[in-house]
Amino acid sequence: MQGLHLIADLSHCQCDISWLTDAPRLLAHCLHAVHAADLQVVNHLAHTFPTSPHGPGGVTATVLLAESHLCVHTWPEQAAVTLDVYVCNFGADHSPKAHHLMDALITLFAPQQVHRQDLQRGLAAPRSTAITT
Repeated sequence: MQGLHLIADLSHCQCDISWLTDAPRLLAHCLHAVHAADLQVVNHLAHTFPTSPHGPGGVTATVLLAESHLCVHTWPEQAAVTLDVYVCNFGADHSPKAHHLMDALITLFAPQQVHRQDLQRGLAAPRSTAITT
């Protein structure tokens, strides 16, 4: 159950505001980016949050992947985005695809600041041990 979990916090995003507020548009772009990264979509969902006294509502977009998932959360009132790309590496190493997807999304939002972390997840495969009696 080994995998790679990429997370990024983006701030001072310079993209068009619609990328932070238009759920169908953002989800369509996420699906395109997933396909461009050669990952497999299983399902997807996006939700727009209501406008508040602080500004327009943000979006949460989720793409369920055969390899695991992508989640995008936007805060238009703060020009901020959090990204979450997780791929299971069971059977094949999908790490380059995960990095490709993350890079494409960071480019979309054009942040002035990026705080990015790469986390190795899961347990290493158990080593077989020979026991002689």
